[in-house]
Amino acid sequence: MGDFFERIVDVEVTGEEAGPLAERMVAWMVAEGLITRELSRDGVYSLTVDEGYVPGPHWARAVADSSDPTWLPGPVAVIAGRDYHVGGQGEDDAEYAVCPRCATKTVIINYPEEFEADEAVWQPFKDGIATWKETGEGSAPCPACGASVPVTEWQWELNFAVGALAFDFWGWPPLSAGFRATFSRQLGHRTVEHMGKF
Repeated sequence: MGDFFERIVDVEVTGEEAGPLAERMVAWMVAEGLITRELSRDGVYSLTVDEGYVPGPHWARAVADSSDPTWLPGPVAVIAGRDYHVGGQGEDDAEYAVCPRCATKTVIINYPEEFEADEAVWQPFKDGIATWKETGEGSAPCPACGASVPVTEWQWELNFAVGALAFDFWGWPPLSAGFRATFSRQLGHRTVEHMGKF
């Protein structure tokens, strides 16, 4: 068992813009009836946030299938601040990263032969992410073409994202494609979505 979440990460917003944008998105979701302003800790296991907004009367408009009358979704946690996000349950490192300059895939965890990151390969990415978290700017060199690429521009594997604003939908049925597209348009930035388990 465990608790599942679906996450939408804004990978373009700056750390300084994240707080005001988070509030604007919350206001939009409240106006749409998707969430309320009431906060709850029940079923929220986000790493840096321990409470979220209780679902509103029209939460079903956001999901692909709301036919189960017994399904009661959990809160929506809003995580503002520069960080990396993983699918949960022991994950902490990216499996791979694709350079946006030359499209070369750098393998960090060589599944299924290995289950741990190759530290020599992963270290430049870790350092770049740590610098970005602290200063708002951080890069990692591409082993193939040598370009120094901002960590926010690398194309990470599906269960890893780098961004300054994330929304965790705890215990919701899968979000619909239409809602995810609308959500990204409301943010005004490129987003990455992944599901995870705590």
